[in-house]
Amino acid sequence: MVTSDQRRRQLAREKFERQQQRRAEKQRRARRRAAVIGAAVAVVVAAAATAFATGAFDSKSAKDKDDGANVADAPTTPAKKPDPCKKPAPGQIAKLSFDKEPKLDVDTSATYSMKLATTCGDIALDLDAKNAPRTVNSFNFLANKGYFDHTKCHRLTTRGIYVLQCGDPTAAGSGTPGYKLPDENLKDPKVKGGTYPAGTVAMANSGPNTGGSQFFLVYKDSPLPPNYTPFGTIKAGQDVLEKIAGAGESAGTGDGAPNATVVIDKATVTK
Repeated sequence: MVTSDQRRRQLAREKFERQQQRRAEKQRRARRRAAVIGAAVAVVVAAAATAFATGAFDSKSAKDKDDGANVADAPTTPAKKPDPCKKPAPGQIAKLSFDKEPKLDVDTSATYSMKLATTCGDIALDLDAKNAPRTVNSFNFLANKGYFDHTKCHRLTTRGIYVLQCGDPTAAGSGTPGYKLPDENLKDPKVKGGTYPAGTVAMANSGPNTGGSQFFLVYKDSPLPPNYTPFGTIKAGQDVLEKIAGAGESAGTGDGAPNATVVIDKATVTK
């Protein structure tokens, strides 16, 4: 016969067990919910990182990227900082296009320099003809044709990666000289580890072996996969790049058109 005291203890034990079961089930649901949320966040973060990395130097136009965007979800445009640069020199963009890559006649044993006379100041580059001959050959050819003259540097990134992108006559990210260049010098020790150090000059592309005329100038160490042909270094003009970066970019997202009016009045390559 079960006494009343034993019955109370049994009921208390059963109540405790039910509470434990409910608590365990609640914890399991919480863990599942956290796992689902964590997975979703990881997917979003990975997608954003991938989009940032792969879209960092692609050749799609800003219009193509913005089509279908919800205006209500667009980030608020911050107050624009003063333009630290001068007005562009008189002249028109040449709007040249070529059927094929120019004949390779660059001297790989020689030293080549490129001067970008911009509205924000002069930027001097040393070009690596030995390790990126076809890229340097193309820039020598295009500069001599006046291809870069009066073109805008259309993109500035200020978060995560730190570059100024130039070389597009359309100023929309879609400009091309009409031919594509192969990737070169991707095993350069300076970029092999996944960082393009400050002072690097590299090609923009929209995938392997799709280089054209667009290039970027790294003004601060930037984590990027070694997918973009490094073909030179910034010899002088780091202060110019810092001035441009200091004025910010127009989108307010860390990736947009520079607030500074960066126009290449004249680009010259000398041997």
